[in-house]
Amino acid sequence: MDIKKDVKKQFGKSANSYVSSAIHKDGEDLQKLIQMTTINGHEELLDVATGGGHTANAFARLVKKVTALDLTPEMLNAAKNFIQGNGYQNVEFKIGDAENLPFSDGLFDIVTCRIAPHHFPHVNKFVEEVHRVLKPSGQFLLDDNMVPEEDDYDLFYNSIEKCRDYSHFRAWKKSEWLRMLEFNGFEIYELHRFEKTFKYESWCNRMNLPENEKENLSVYIKKASPKIKEKFKVSIVNDQVISFQGEAVVLKAIKR
Repeated sequence: MDIKKDVKKQFGKSANSYVSSAIHKDGEDLQKLIQMTTINGHEELLDVATGGGHTANAFARLVKKVTALDLTPEMLNAAKNFIQGNGYQNVEFKIGDAENLPFSDGLFDIVTCRIAPHHFPHVNKFVEEVHRVLKPSGQFLLDDNMVPEEDDYDLFYNSIEKCRDYSHFRAWKKSEWLRMLEFNGFEIYELHRFEKTFKYESWCNRMNLPENEKENLSVYIKKASPKIKEKFKVSIVNDQVISFQGEAVVLKAIKR
């Protein structure tokens, strides 16, 4: 099945759980994203793959206009209800593909994308599109889950994410992101790393994972090597996986 059809199917049925998800709603990474952005109040901002709308909502009070874009109609509708419920009227909602943005060149002062690019099958095309729709010297604020540089850690994290969520494509290494951005005409201005604790039950339930698949995934995690368990701080109590730790990077890049 096409990965983008998978994304629409998966997030269509999980839309409201993403609006209420604490890791999306309350993450300190969102506050860091705002702190890193240079804003005078006159900017037009595009939030790509807006999801539950948390990033668009956070920036709506700070800029002139926000365009919230998502591939999944149900997700976009949930974001619209959330943001308009908070009283913001300067947010436009648009269905669209991150790898083929439906906007003319040089339209936006700022582009944000938070906890989404690991679903994009052609992430390099996404980076090209962000560069295209930004004005000269425009800001790109990227926030996503990353994998460590070591291949064993990369394989473990991407494997468990794919088992939990078939619409997951790939979490990239930090070095891969830096290379993609610089090759596509961006300068990296600022980068921060965050540790993220995933509670196993809520992490699985957010994707409506069936009990048998949840159990199979738990077995896979428990069979991981001691080195991997230590790296990801896997917590197992009474033979039950309780939590593990991943990482995310928030970075600011400027269009050359």
